[in-house]
Amino acid sequence: MSLLSVENLRAGYGAIDVLHGISIDVRKGEIVSLIGANGAGKTSTLMCISRVNRLRGGRIAFNGTDITPLPAHQVVKLGLAHVPEGRRIFPRLTVRENLEMGAFLRNDRDGIAKDMEDVFTLFPVLKERLAQLGGTLSGGEQQMLAIGRALMSRPTMLMMDEPSMGIAPLLVARIFDAVRELRSRGMTILLVEQNARAALKFSDRGYVLETGNVVLSDTGAALLASPRVREAYLGE
Repeated sequence: MSLLSVENLRAGYGAIDVLHGISIDVRKGEIVSLIGANGAGKTSTLMCISRVNRLRGGRIAFNGTDITPLPAHQVVKLGLAHVPEGRRIFPRLTVRENLEMGAFLRNDRDGIAKDMEDVFTLFPVLKERLAQLGGTLSGGEQQMLAIGRALMSRPTMLMMDEPSMGIAPLLVARIFDAVRELRSRGMTILLVEQNARAALKFSDRGYVLETGNVVLSDTGAALLASPRVREAYLGE
């Protein structure tokens, strides 16, 4: 049974349609990747699922609930968290305050404190930077903070948009290790990632998007072996 089901999703900006009937599903405990060129509609898909962007058609169900008509904060309450492209942390708030913002909809103080410690286990550097303003962190540290902030909502599923973008290779490896660790804890993850090879290596399944359409879907291993994917997205 799918934890997330997206059916015939259509969306756009102004007079321009950018998604033309996308259908994807993510099962509990999976890592599923969306890959494609810039402008293919990957970020727009995530923004629609998290209910930040309006739909022009289609249906989105999460954990058995139709979330199509819901506002974004209600989606977070249901257990779906979004780590947006470009991180979008609060630069003038401290690391602690950024993490607390992730728990804004919660009031269980003991649980919040425990979850913050879990974030520090995943990303120890954040504990060292606890009183530091978010805007003074490195790009990789800001990405860790963005992931940590999303985890503070205690999600069932995490959507991550380009977590490796603009980050030093060493920190990229640390973030991918964190993705694997989260999956081992039972987290379900929908991943948009420019590094298609790295993403598909640890994805259970993947979808290839081109100009707002799903043109290919298969297991991560099968997509890695696909001549079409290797030529178009892996530079071979």
